[in-house]
Amino acid sequence: MGVILLAIVTACVILCVKACTGNGDEEQKATENIVKEGATVDTALVGRLKDFAAKPRPEGKFAFHVYDITADKPVYGCNDTLALPSASCMKLLSGIAGLRLLGCNYHYWTAIFMRGTVTADGTLNGDIAFRAGLDPQMMAPDLNDFAKAAKKKGIKRISGKLIVDLAITEPVKSEEHWFPWDLTFSKYGLFYKGKERVIKALKASLRGQGITVKDEQIVMAAVPKGAKCLYITRRYIDDVVKRMWKNSSNTQATAMLYTIGNRINPKGNPVTTGVEYLRKFMADSLSLRHPSLCIHDGCGLCTHNSLSPLALTTILRYGYHDKSIRASLNRNLSIAGVDGTLVREMGGAKLRGKIRAKTGTLSHPYGISSLAGFCEGANGHTLAFAIMDSEMSVLDARVLQRKLCEAMVK
Repeated sequence: MGVILLAIVTACVILCVKACTGNGDEEQKATENIVKEGATVDTALVGRLKDFAAKPRPEGKFAFHVYDITADKPVYGCNDTLALPSASCMKLLSGIAGLRLLGCNYHYWTAIFMRGTVTADGTLNGDIAFRAGLDPQMMAPDLNDFAKAAKKKGIKRISGKLIVDLAITEPVKSEEHWFPWDLTFSKYGLFYKGKERVIKALKASLRGQGITVKDEQIVMAAVPKGAKCLYITRRYIDDVVKRMWKNSSNTQATAMLYTIGNRINPKGNPVTTGVEYLRKFMADSLSLRHPSLCIHDGCGLCTHNSLSPLALTTILRYGYHDKSIRASLNRNLSIAGVDGTLVREMGGAKLRGKIRAKTGTLSHPYGISSLAGFCEGANGHTLAFAIMDSEMSVLDARVLQRKLCEAMVK
């Protein structure tokens, strides 16, 4: 059974690699034709957006852009190329870029292995190996299931080594320009807290199942060839993206950045490599190269991150034109008045359930608020939109966001 499980793991990893490295022709074939030939932009909508842009509003920086995906044409924008702090709308970029690189069926897997034979008195004449990837939702108590699998094999002690194989060994650190309180370490998954914490939790789980492990038996090394898989868990990337977008989890978005970086260069700095990939994705895949557009992290906590409304609608359009990513956007963006970070926003009859979007809010250094997503226009066309505000009250910004959405769905 262990050999079969290991073979399944290997096959899954190979499939994931193929999904991530598929050629552009295959992806193009998978993309649905969502543009209606000859479709035109709603002129009444253009008028409403012009009126919205011209009306008095609170002091501060203000910009928005609306794009008609069905007609494949821009509708209207106000200061739409102005780069402003993006806050958590940065998660749209890191999520879509991550899904593009890794594949929408990518999964994180964690497993425990054994090599050797178990004697009648419960001694494993060989080694136990634990392999951990970058699952951002695995917590210390979850390791009990791996220890139980070893106990089920009759193991009470090991004569060899407890081998720990980790994708990263250093704990997450505050990224450049983060504020001191932005790193809430306890909320990160176990594998992002450093090798000492992982080893401590693994020892506790094994010992809790009556398996004796001495500290001198523990080594950091790769899982040896020929080891039999005793237990494996998988977490699909969609679980991570859901928390990134619907719940605006900074920890899950940072984990996505680490996953991207680790995929590109397993031996490099995952944050630096991940940010470099996001910048390259912006320039090469989205043709967004203006120097005012800045990326410093994957979650949006950094106030030096700068995107424009036009950049955000371009990111959304890219995701929408990929069938698999579009399905993820539909599932995982917050729905106005229904769930996620929009559960208490736009809950009236005009907008409830009609807006799917990502929110972005930072209260420091002063009001930063953004909203980007999709809605169905009055003419039935799918619209991508982004509105960004800074240096104004977040409450005032949310009023402007609501008014823009009302203008689009009227």
